[in-house]
Amino acid sequence: MAARSWFYASEGQQQGPYPEIQLRELIARGTITADTLVWTEGMANWQRVAEIPGLAPGASSPPAMPRTGTALPRTGGYSDGPLSVDLPLWGFLGRVLLLGIGSLLVIPAPWTGTAFYRWMASRTQVPGRPNFAFTGQPTDIWYVFIALGLLNYASVYDSTMQLLAIPVSAYLSWILLRWLAGNLSSNGQPLPIAFNGSAVTFIGWQLLTYISFITIIGWAWVTAAWVRWICRNISGTRREVIFNGSGLEILWRTIVLGIGCAFLIPIPWVLRWYNRWFISQFELVERTA
Repeated sequence: MAARSWFYASEGQQQGPYPEIQLRELIARGTITADTLVWTEGMANWQRVAEIPGLAPGASSPPAMPRTGTALPRTGGYSDGPLSVDLPLWGFLGRVLLLGIGSLLVIPAPWTGTAFYRWMASRTQVPGRPNFAFTGQPTDIWYVFIALGLLNYASVYDSTMQLLAIPVSAYLSWILLRWLAGNLSSNGQPLPIAFNGSAVTFIGWQLLTYISFITIIGWAWVTAAWVRWICRNISGTRREVIFNGSGLEILWRTIVLGIGCAFLIPIPWVLRWYNRWFISQFELVERTA
């Protein structure tokens, strides 16, 4: 087991992964005690350090079972809970600007887009999925990035293209979403995740969103429902992905974002605040069926 990575529990939260040599150093310093729960690949459940032969000095006989009610993965190291993201203020702003510049110049879009998704994934904490990452390559669907960039220009100069751009951009976004879902990894291992929602339904949601702008505020509730539909169509996970954000929350936060961006100076802060909140509304829960 010396080459394996270990996780340990501290105040009900999962810490790690750590190489075994580093785990032993933490034990020697007293950071991890004989009663600390640990887990590594191949273990069915979390166990106390004292229960693992050779890991803790003087561990000869198994102690009592761990206390109940500890907020840890029940099987195979999985845990439920919301996602979170760490977004350095200026680092996030710089990558958003780079993403926008790439889209405006069109040709660099596949590279700037892929770099942005990789960075965002590396900053996102997913319960039970250490070292979460995005592994897509710029050349995978380069044509989608290029087409989306060209559509933005075409719709500006041609009113007919504005109507055509809605379903076409929705279809391209559907391809993009499937690509994103299919290129996620944890600890360097690909995750068997896929988005199975149909293209027709996805385009329908996009059209409904545009139509809902007639109501001034209805688009926020449509957006919340659309995101929940996307979550229901994510497969390949032992847990279900849900979205907890409501239409009202999306509405007032978007208004605050718009006001902040209008004053220019608050842009970095409101942009980070909005994206951190949005990602935190996604949660992994045990599947009910």
